[in-house]
Amino acid sequence: MSADLVVEDVAVAPAAPYGGHRLTPAYYEPEHVPQEVARYAGGLDTLPVGSPAKVGVLELGYGRTGNGTELVHHYQKAPLHITRPLYVDPLRPDMPYTYVISTGAGVLQGDRLRTDLTFGPGASAHVTTTAATRAMRMEHDYGVSQVNLGVGQDAYAEYLPEPVIAFVDTRFYQLTRATVAPGATLILADTFVAGRLARDERHRYAVVAADLEIRRPDGTPVAVDRVRLLPGRGDALAVLAGHDVLGNLVVVTDQAPAGELADLLHDELADAPDVLVGVSRLPTEAGVSLRVVGDTTAPVAHAVNAAWHALRLRLTGLPAPALRKT
Repeated sequence: MSADLVVEDVAVAPAAPYGGHRLTPAYYEPEHVPQEVARYAGGLDTLPVGSPAKVGVLELGYGRTGNGTELVHHYQKAPLHITRPLYVDPLRPDMPYTYVISTGAGVLQGDRLRTDLTFGPGASAHVTTTAATRAMRMEHDYGVSQVNLGVGQDAYAEYLPEPVIAFVDTRFYQLTRATVAPGATLILADTFVAGRLARDERHRYAVVAADLEIRRPDGTPVAVDRVRLLPGRGDALAVLAGHDVLGNLVVVTDQAPAGELADLLHDELADAPDVLVGVSRLPTEAGVSLRVVGDTTAPVAHAVNAAWHALRLRLTGLPAPALRKT
């Protein structure tokens, strides 16, 4: 006795790529790369763009709980990871401080790094990095670092990373986007160093581009800032007035009038040594913007830190703690 075996065709869905949607170009590639950087796009002689070792992802979500603010969502993929959130401020025992760590040597050619920070309604948190970000020498393609921040209603968020150092021949693009709800406060800073200054390495990078975009939840623009530094064309010296370090700080808040905050920063930094300082009110009166240039890192860092301390005291009524990173 025999029987025929009938096998029906079954559609099998393709296996999801390693890392899921976070390792798809739609996730880790910016929607737009400035043409000054994009013109360097090309194949690599090492691991290609999108390889597991070339895409770093960090997602942190902070929420208000009965114990204050806690880290309620956490995803990390090397080379980006974090320390355990620390509650180091005795005046704000409800507020975690989180240090972002990179396990790599720096941003290499073909690297795509994406960090997403979400601060839920009523949450308060501080995020920084343990060390400077080194944009390394690049011979093929370019490197990208994206940071996306979402600040919920009545939340208080600080994102104050260490500087970016542009090595010889680097091609680096930094994109920072923030959505800030009404009633929320965001203090955001970044610093750019034009090379390894101790080695007399100044403005020898190929291109550094940085975009900052801050909006309301409905898409209304709050602040847009574009920086394009191309020393081969002389742009870097024109933008930095012959200096080697550029510091930026933006605060978006409705806890104090923009004019009052601008006056506060003017007064705080009036006698800051070895730097040039400019303070502007945002076009929407939603806050203020600070720009600092100097010849070395220390005085610029001191000025940006002094601005943060002054803003923290005015907006919360409490001084900022002294943070240790070494």
